[in-house]
Amino acid sequence: MELIAVDYNAPDADKLFVESLHKTGFGVLKNHPISQQRVSSIYQHWQDFFNSNEKNDYAYDKKNHDGFFSTQVSETAKGFKKKDIKEYFHYYPWGRCPEALKQEISDYYRDTNTLASELLAWVEKYSPAEVSAKYSQMLSSMVTNSEQTLLRILHYPPLDGSEEPDAIRAAAHEDINLLTILPSANEPGLQVKGTGDSWIDVPCDFGNLIVNIGDMLQEASGGYFPSTTHRVINPQGSDQTKSRISLPLFLHPNPEVVLSDRYTAKSYLQERLRELGV
Repeated sequence: MELIAVDYNAPDADKLFVESLHKTGFGVLKNHPISQQRVSSIYQHWQDFFNSNEKNDYAYDKKNHDGFFSTQVSETAKGFKKKDIKEYFHYYPWGRCPEALKQEISDYYRDTNTLASELLAWVEKYSPAEVSAKYSQMLSSMVTNSEQTLLRILHYPPLDGSEEPDAIRAAAHEDINLLTILPSANEPGLQVKGTGDSWIDVPCDFGNLIVNIGDMLQEASGGYFPSTTHRVINPQGSDQTKSRISLPLFLHPNPEVVLSDRYTAKSYLQERLRELGV
Protein backbone atom coordinates (compact mmCIF):
# COMPACT_ATOMS: atom_id res chain seq x y z
CA MET A 1 0.00 0.00 0.00
CA GLU A 2 1.29 3.45 -0.92
CA LEU A 3 -0.06 6.73 0.39
CA ILE A 4 0.30 9.42 -2.28
CA ALA A 5 -0.33 13.04 -1.34
CA VAL A 6 -3.03 14.78 -3.37
CA ASP A 7 -2.75 18.52 -3.97
CA TYR A 8 -5.84 20.05 -2.35
CA ASN A 9 -5.81 22.83 -4.97
CA ALA A 10 -5.60 20.53 -8.01
CA PRO A 11 -8.66 20.50 -10.30
CA ASP A 12 -9.10 16.74 -9.84
CA ALA A 13 -8.21 16.68 -6.15
CA ASP A 14 -11.65 15.45 -5.10
CA LYS A 15 -11.60 12.46 -7.46
CA LEU A 16 -8.01 11.41 -6.65
CA PHE A 17 -8.61 11.81 -2.92
CA VAL A 18 -11.72 9.61 -2.92
CA GLU A 19 -9.95 6.98 -5.03
CA SER A 20 -7.25 6.80 -2.36
CA LEU A 21 -9.85 6.46 0.40
CA HIS A 22 -11.49 3.57 -1.46
CA LYS A 23 -8.22 1.75 -2.15
CA THR A 24 -6.44 2.28 1.17
CA GLY A 25 -8.87 3.74 3.70
CA PHE A 26 -6.56 6.76 3.89
CA GLY A 27 -6.16 9.99 1.95
CA VAL A 28 -3.25 12.41 2.18
CA LEU A 29 -3.61 16.07 1.23
CA LYS A 30 -0.87 18.62 0.61
CA ASN A 31 -1.32 22.39 0.24
CA HIS A 32 -4.29 22.06 2.55
CA PRO A 33 -5.90 25.03 4.33
CA ILE A 34 -5.01 24.11 7.92
CA SER A 35 -2.53 26.61 9.36
CA GLN A 36 0.73 25.15 10.63
CA GLN A 37 1.25 28.18 12.87
CA ARG A 38 -2.12 27.67 14.56
CA VAL A 39 -1.56 23.94 15.07
CA SER A 40 1.93 24.51 16.49
CA SER A 41 0.49 27.07 18.90
CA ILE A 42 -2.20 24.63 20.01
CA TYR A 43 0.41 21.93 20.58
CA GLN A 44 2.46 24.21 22.80
CA HIS A 45 -0.47 25.55 24.82
CA TRP A 46 -1.94 22.10 25.43
CA GLN A 47 1.47 20.63 26.28
CA ASP A 48 1.56 23.20 29.09
CA PHE A 49 -1.94 22.13 30.12
CA PHE A 50 -1.04 18.43 30.24
CA ASN A 51 2.08 19.29 32.25
CA SER A 52 -0.05 21.09 34.86
CA ASN A 53 -2.34 19.94 37.65
CA GLU A 54 -5.15 22.02 36.15
CA LYS A 55 -6.05 19.09 33.90
CA ASN A 56 -7.45 17.22 36.90
CA ASP A 57 -10.05 19.95 37.36
CA TYR A 58 -11.62 18.81 34.09
CA ALA A 59 -11.94 15.06 34.76
CA TYR A 60 -14.17 13.61 32.09
CA ASP A 61 -17.92 13.49 32.42
CA LYS A 62 -19.14 9.88 32.22
CA LYS A 63 -22.43 10.97 30.66
CA ASN A 64 -21.20 13.44 28.04
CA HIS A 65 -17.61 12.20 27.58
CA ASP A 66 -16.15 15.72 27.52
CA GLY A 67 -13.10 16.82 29.46
CA PHE A 68 -9.84 15.18 30.53
CA PHE A 69 -9.13 11.43 30.36
CA SER A 70 -6.07 10.44 32.37
CA THR A 71 -3.76 7.53 31.58
CA GLN A 72 -5.66 5.53 34.21
CA VAL A 73 -8.98 5.78 32.34
CA SER A 74 -7.79 6.01 28.74
CA GLU A 75 -8.87 3.52 26.10
CA THR A 76 -8.03 -0.14 25.78
CA ALA A 77 -8.12 -0.94 22.07
CA LYS A 78 -10.60 -3.60 20.96
CA GLY A 79 -8.96 -7.03 21.29
CA PHE A 80 -6.23 -5.78 23.65
CA LYS A 81 -5.91 -6.04 27.44
CA LYS A 82 -3.39 -3.25 28.13
CA LYS A 83 -4.48 0.38 28.21
CA ASP A 84 -2.87 2.72 25.71
CA ILE A 85 -0.08 4.93 27.09
CA LYS A 86 -1.85 8.22 26.56
CA GLU A 87 -4.02 10.90 28.08
CA TYR A 88 -6.35 13.21 26.22
CA PHE A 89 -8.96 15.95 26.32
CA HIS A 90 -12.29 15.82 24.52
CA TYR A 91 -13.37 19.19 23.18
CA TYR A 92 -16.91 19.92 22.04
CA PRO A 93 -18.24 23.47 21.54
CA TRP A 94 -20.90 22.70 24.17
CA GLY A 95 -18.43 21.06 26.59
CA ARG A 96 -16.01 22.23 29.24
CA CYS A 97 -12.69 23.81 28.32
CA PRO A 98 -10.09 25.93 30.12
CA GLU A 99 -10.98 29.55 29.40
CA ALA A 100 -7.44 30.48 28.36
CA LEU A 101 -7.44 27.77 25.68
CA LYS A 102 -11.02 28.02 24.50
CA GLN A 103 -10.88 30.64 21.74
CA GLU A 104 -7.95 29.09 19.89
CA ILE A 105 -9.31 25.54 20.04
CA SER A 106 -12.83 26.72 19.18
CA ASP A 107 -11.59 28.47 16.03
CA TYR A 108 -9.62 25.38 15.04
CA TYR A 109 -12.63 23.11 15.61
CA ARG A 110 -14.85 25.34 13.46
CA ASP A 111 -12.42 25.58 10.54
CA THR A 112 -11.41 21.91 10.57
CA ASN A 113 -15.01 20.79 10.86
CA THR A 114 -15.76 22.87 7.75
CA LEU A 115 -12.93 21.14 5.88
CA ALA A 116 -14.07 17.71 7.08
CA SER A 117 -17.59 18.40 5.82
CA GLU A 118 -16.18 19.42 2.43
CA LEU A 119 -14.18 16.18 2.21
CA LEU A 120 -17.27 14.17 3.12
CA ALA A 121 -19.07 15.90 0.25
CA TRP A 122 -16.23 14.72 -2.03
CA VAL A 123 -16.85 11.17 -0.83
CA GLU A 124 -20.54 11.57 -1.55
CA LYS A 125 -19.86 12.93 -5.04
CA TYR A 126 -17.64 10.02 -6.06
CA SER A 127 -19.49 7.16 -4.40
CA PRO A 128 -20.64 4.72 -7.11
CA ALA A 129 -24.41 4.57 -7.64
CA GLU A 130 -24.69 1.14 -6.01
CA VAL A 131 -22.87 2.49 -2.93
CA SER A 132 -24.88 5.71 -2.78
CA ALA A 133 -28.02 3.57 -2.80
CA LYS A 134 -26.94 2.15 0.57
CA TYR A 135 -26.86 5.57 2.23
CA SER A 136 -30.01 6.25 4.24
CA GLN A 137 -29.60 9.95 3.40
CA MET A 138 -27.02 12.18 1.74
CA LEU A 139 -23.69 11.85 3.54
CA SER A 140 -23.36 15.62 3.88
CA SER A 141 -26.74 15.83 5.62
CA MET A 142 -25.67 13.23 8.19
CA VAL A 143 -23.39 15.79 9.84
CA THR A 144 -25.53 18.92 9.45
CA ASN A 145 -25.50 20.75 12.80
CA SER A 146 -24.07 17.64 14.48
CA GLU A 147 -23.01 18.19 18.08
CA GLN A 148 -21.23 14.84 18.16
CA THR A 149 -18.15 15.76 16.09
CA LEU A 150 -15.23 15.45 18.49
CA LEU A 151 -11.86 17.18 18.65
CA ARG A 152 -9.44 15.14 20.72
CA ILE A 153 -6.22 16.70 21.99
CA LEU A 154 -3.96 13.68 22.53
CA HIS A 155 -0.88 13.63 24.74
CA TYR A 156 1.47 10.67 24.76
CA PRO A 157 3.74 11.28 27.77
CA PRO A 158 7.45 10.45 27.82
CA LEU A 159 8.26 6.84 28.66
CA ASP A 160 9.89 6.37 32.06
CA GLY A 161 10.14 2.59 32.36
CA SER A 162 7.05 2.18 34.56
CA GLU A 163 4.82 1.24 31.63
CA GLU A 164 3.15 -2.17 31.55
CA PRO A 165 5.01 -4.76 29.46
CA ASP A 166 3.79 -4.80 25.85
CA ALA A 167 1.75 -1.60 26.30
CA ILE A 168 2.15 0.94 23.51
CA ARG A 169 1.04 4.49 22.94
CA ALA A 170 -1.94 3.45 20.83
CA ALA A 171 -2.59 -0.20 20.07
CA ALA A 172 -3.83 -1.19 16.63
CA HIS A 173 -7.37 0.09 16.11
CA GLU A 174 -9.88 1.56 13.70
CA ASP A 175 -11.71 4.84 14.27
CA ILE A 176 -15.44 4.85 15.06
CA ASN A 177 -16.66 7.87 13.10
CA LEU A 178 -17.17 8.83 9.42
CA LEU A 179 -13.89 10.64 8.67
CA THR A 180 -10.89 11.57 10.80
CA ILE A 181 -8.86 14.69 10.01
CA LEU A 182 -5.32 14.63 11.39
CA PRO A 183 -2.60 17.24 10.95
CA SER A 184 0.91 15.96 11.50
CA ALA A 185 1.84 15.30 15.13
CA ASN A 186 4.90 16.96 16.64
CA GLU A 187 6.71 13.59 16.80
CA PRO A 188 6.60 10.47 14.58
CA GLY A 189 5.09 7.13 15.56
CA LEU A 190 1.89 6.77 13.52
CA GLN A 191 1.76 3.62 11.40
CA VAL A 192 -0.86 2.28 8.97
CA LYS A 193 -1.51 -1.44 8.49
CA GLY A 194 -0.35 -2.57 5.08
CA THR A 195 -0.75 -5.97 3.47
CA GLY A 196 -0.11 -9.06 5.55
CA ASP A 197 1.76 -8.21 8.74
CA SER A 198 3.43 -5.09 7.36
CA TRP A 199 3.15 -1.60 8.87
CA ILE A 200 3.80 1.64 6.99
CA ASP A 201 5.27 4.69 8.74
CA VAL A 202 3.25 7.88 8.21
CA PRO A 203 5.75 10.74 7.67
CA CYS A 204 5.81 13.37 10.39
CA ASP A 205 5.62 16.20 7.86
CA PHE A 206 3.19 19.04 8.43
CA GLY A 207 2.83 19.51 4.70
CA ASN A 208 0.68 16.37 4.67
CA LEU A 209 -2.79 16.19 6.17
CA ILE A 210 -3.89 12.64 6.97
CA VAL A 211 -7.54 11.69 6.50
CA ASN A 212 -8.88 8.23 7.22
CA ILE A 213 -12.14 6.35 6.98
CA GLY A 214 -13.92 5.45 10.21
CA ASP A 215 -16.05 2.41 10.92
CA MET A 216 -19.32 4.33 10.54
CA LEU A 217 -18.56 5.19 6.90
CA GLN A 218 -17.42 1.63 6.28
CA GLU A 219 -20.75 0.44 7.70
CA ALA A 220 -22.80 2.96 5.71
CA SER A 221 -21.00 2.16 2.44
CA GLY A 222 -21.27 -1.60 2.83
CA GLY A 223 -17.48 -1.85 3.06
CA TYR A 224 -16.72 0.10 -0.12
CA PHE A 225 -14.75 2.60 1.96
CA PRO A 226 -12.54 0.52 4.30
CA SER A 227 -11.72 1.56 7.85
CA THR A 228 -7.99 0.87 7.91
CA THR A 229 -6.14 -0.26 11.03
CA HIS A 230 -3.51 2.10 12.47
CA ARG A 231 -1.44 2.47 15.63
CA VAL A 232 1.11 4.69 17.40
CA ILE A 233 4.27 2.85 18.38
CA ASN A 234 6.59 3.64 21.27
CA PRO A 235 9.69 5.75 20.58
CA GLN A 236 13.14 4.27 21.00
CA GLY A 237 16.37 5.50 22.56
CA SER A 238 16.59 9.18 23.47
CA ASP A 239 13.19 9.84 21.85
CA GLN A 240 11.57 8.06 24.81
CA THR A 241 12.00 11.28 26.78
CA LYS A 242 9.81 13.24 24.33
CA SER A 243 6.11 13.89 24.56
CA ARG A 244 3.92 13.49 21.50
CA ILE A 245 0.87 15.67 20.80
CA SER A 246 -1.70 15.05 18.08
CA LEU A 247 -5.01 16.62 17.18
CA PRO A 248 -7.54 14.34 15.46
CA LEU A 249 -10.98 15.64 14.56
CA PHE A 250 -13.54 12.82 14.45
CA LEU A 251 -16.42 13.74 12.14
CA HIS A 252 -19.57 12.20 13.64
CA PRO A 253 -23.12 12.03 12.28
CA ASN A 254 -26.16 13.01 14.30
CA PRO A 255 -27.24 10.22 16.70
CA GLU A 256 -30.47 9.39 14.85
CA VAL A 257 -28.75 8.81 11.49
CA VAL A 258 -29.34 5.30 10.16
CA LEU A 259 -26.01 3.76 9.11
CA SER A 260 -27.33 0.36 8.05
CA ASP A 261 -30.00 -2.22 8.81
CA ARG A 262 -27.98 -3.04 11.93
CA TYR A 263 -27.09 0.34 13.40
CA THR A 264 -27.96 3.93 13.99
CA ALA A 265 -25.04 6.26 14.72
CA LYS A 266 -26.06 6.29 18.39
CA SER A 267 -26.27 2.52 18.80
CA TYR A 268 -22.98 2.04 16.96
CA LEU A 269 -21.17 4.59 19.11
CA GLN A 270 -22.52 3.13 22.35
CA GLU A 271 -21.41 -0.37 21.35
CA ARG A 272 -17.90 0.78 20.52
CA LEU A 273 -17.51 2.84 23.70
CA ARG A 274 -18.39 -0.23 25.74
CA GLU A 275 -15.76 -2.21 23.84
CA LEU A 276 -13.18 0.50 24.58
CA GLY A 277 -13.99 0.46 28.29
CA VAL A 278 -14.69 4.20 28.61
